[in-house]
Amino acid sequence: GGNLTGTARGLKKAGAQPRIVAASVDLSGLHMASDTQFNKKSFTTGHTGFGMPFSTWPDRSDVPRSAARPLRYMDRYLTVHQGEVFYMTEVLASLEGLEKGPAGNTALTAAFALAQELDQDQMIVVQETEYTGAGKHIQPQLSFARENGIEIKFGDPKDEVPGKNIILPSHPSLIKVNDADLVHMRKSLIKNAVANYKVTPTEEDIEFLALETNSNVEFVKSVLAEL
Repeated sequence: GGNLTGTARGLKKAGAQPRIVAASVDLSGLHMASDTQFNKKSFTTGHTGFGMPFSTWPDRSDVPRSAARPLRYMDRYLTVHQGEVFYMTEVLASLEGLEKGPAGNTALTAAFALAQELDQDQMIVVQETEYTGAGKHIQPQLSFARENGIEIKFGDPKDEVPGKNIILPSHPSLIKVNDADLVHMRKSLIKNAVANYKVTPTEEDIEFLALETNSNVEFVKSVLAEL
C-alpha cells in the first residue's frame, strides 16, 4: 500500500496523469495467521493476503492512521500466480543478469501480461516492492515448497491452487492477469469504516470516503443505504 500510495502521489504532484495499476500474487484460500498455511506459500510480501485487507481497511496497521491509502489511487488491481512470478524471475536473471527475490518481480510479471493489451506506443512504468533486492533465490524457495508438500510442475498457471501446487507456465503466452473487483473492494472499505468507527457518517465523512475509495459521493451514499 505504501509503495503504490507514494508512487501515485509523486506522479500526480509532478503533473502526470497515469493509470495506477496495483499487482499482487494470488494467495486466496491461504490464511495468513496460520503457521501451517504460512509455510505453504512462497511469498511473504506482495500477495493478496496483505494487499486485499490493507486496501479495504488501511488503518488495521499498528499506527492510529496509516499513510498508505492505496484504494484512493487504484485504477486496476491485478493478480498473478506464484508460478508466473517464479518464471519471470528466472527470465529476468537469464536475459538481463538481474537476480532478485521473486516477490520483487510481482509487478514485472503483471506488466508483462498487461503490455500485451496496450498499443505499441504506450508505456508501463514498473515500481516494485521493498523486496526488489532481497536475497531469496528461487531455487531454495522452490525446494522449501516441495519439502512442505507443494507440487511443482509446468503447465497452465490458471490451474494453480495456492497451498497445493506451483505451476510454472509451459509457455510465456500463458502468463495472464486477473482483475480484482474494485467495486466490491470500495464497498468493503466503506462498510469497514462504518463498522470500526460506529458512527453515522456526516457529509464531511461521506466526502472523505469518496476520496478513500476513488469514487464519488453518490456511490458512497448508495453503499451506506444498503447497510
